[in-house]
Amino acid sequence: MLAIGDLAPDFSAIDCHGVPLSLSALKGRRVVLFFFPKAFTLGCTIENRAFRDNHLRLQELGAELVGVSVDTQKTQCEFAAKEDIHFSLLGDPDRVISRAYDVLWPVLRVDRRVTFIIDPDGRVEDIIRHELRVYRHLDDVLKYLETHPLPAALDSAA
Repeated sequence: MLAIGDLAPDFSAIDCHGVPLSLSALKGRRVVLFFFPKAFTLGCTIENRAFRDNHLRLQELGAELVGVSVDTQKTQCEFAAKEDIHFSLLGDPDRVISRAYDVLWPVLRVDRRVTFIIDPDGRVEDIIRHELRVYRHLDDVLKYLETHPLPAALDSAA
């Protein structure tokens, strides 16, 4: 798996709003990239709702939020519509993004519950791993962003 300080792998996908999204297009902004096992499962629904309910707060802290699972784009879009999610959700059924970030469970072939905070230069700032404590991802992301604010010049550029 990636380590803090590593260059985060670029990726390219279409989100549920039909918008092409790549990490390189988000350069200059801090990104919270979270991986979750499967849409519509209890734990993943709870986790996504927590991020949804705090999306504005994350934006206020200067972060772009992107969620990824091995589901198809269609499934992700149905999940986003049902849960009223307005941040980018990406389907990765071919597991290209998941492999690049080394987050796949070997036997299950679904994503581990891992969150990467990526700095404006595209480097991994922090990695959060909690398989079962789904609220800890949001709590730890908020704590990190609140205690590691971007310099004012970078924050205003976002």
